[in-house]
Amino acid sequence: MPTIAVSQLKYGEKLGDPVITKLGNVLFHKGRVINERDIEILKAFLIPSVYIESKNGAEPEAAAEETKVKEAVTASAASVPPFYIEYQNMLKLLKRVFLLANGGQPLPIMDLRNGLEALIQHIETYKVLTFTPKNRNLQDYIYHKSIMVSLTAYSLARWHGMPQKDLMQIALAGLLHDIGVAKTDPAILEKKGRLSQEEMDEIKQHTLAGYQILKNISGINEGVKLTAVQHHEREDGSGYPLGVKGDKIHIYAKIVAIADIYNAMTNERFHKTAMSPYLVLEQLFTESFGKVDPTLVQVFIHKSTQISNGTLVKLSDNRVGEIVFSDRSYPTRPWVNVNGTIVNLATERSLFIEDVIGHV
Repeated sequence: MPTIAVSQLKYGEKLGDPVITKLGNVLFHKGRVINERDIEILKAFLIPSVYIESKNGAEPEAAAEETKVKEAVTASAASVPPFYIEYQNMLKLLKRVFLLANGGQPLPIMDLRNGLEALIQHIETYKVLTFTPKNRNLQDYIYHKSIMVSLTAYSLARWHGMPQKDLMQIALAGLLHDIGVAKTDPAILEKKGRLSQEEMDEIKQHTLAGYQILKNISGINEGVKLTAVQHHEREDGSGYPLGVKGDKIHIYAKIVAIADIYNAMTNERFHKTAMSPYLVLEQLFTESFGKVDPTLVQVFIHKSTQISNGTLVKLSDNRVGEIVFSDRSYPTRPWVNVNGTIVNLATERSLFIEDVIGHV
């Protein structure tokens, strides 16, 4: 029975022995057919190697059955879920839209709307805390963030009970909120390290540029256009470009602002590393009083963390465990089962969730 390093493990291999964690708990039982998710979990639990069933000693029937299982797993891996197909279609379209915006050309609003409708049909696949785009690179950061802000804003608008007629417009507001970045110098956007004040000032111009690009376009309402210019405004007037206060900020912009802050901070950029989703939610909560709409923030935190039970997470001390209970009073500090030991993050304040790995 061969021992295989987890790094060399292939989908469809069958475990010849149970996999035991460092504290003696069974992670996977003997006979389990390994899939892509299982390999991620093995790596998360720092399992160096596993025993797999020997192919040489297998009976012909067993070998044939194993081949069938492998073929099924391969076929399953090859069949990409519709959400990811539509996501890639939107990514290609958005790259073209940014080029058109840079050149002052008309934007294909109906294509964007149709693409969003196709994507939103499968929005149950999009989990705010755990979604990660496939094959992402830093050069495409602005396009990925725009799509994720769109989906996050759409989700938040639904959770908040916004009228149905506003939902698609809010999704468009999220998708196009950074369209003014098309006019920003790419060298600044792709600079590694801290930006200078002059570079920050130039980036801030994307809000005004975005409004100029959208202001005469039909097919989007005024809320979408105002979101482009207002998504960095803050409730207390400390935002930019105009420093307007809460009652002057459009509701679309308030929703997109929260989605934008969350997705910007949880995704790696050229000049900043990604932060833990749970730390970002905590930061949003502490900043909600005065900066962003506190009611919207509470809805966002409450709803986005509801799906957390069963999620595999890495704590700030590098231990890996599974969320087993979320206290609604402390939605960003759930109970985590680490190899049979319950860690209550609401009381162990020195710890926090460093990374969300996914569902077991």
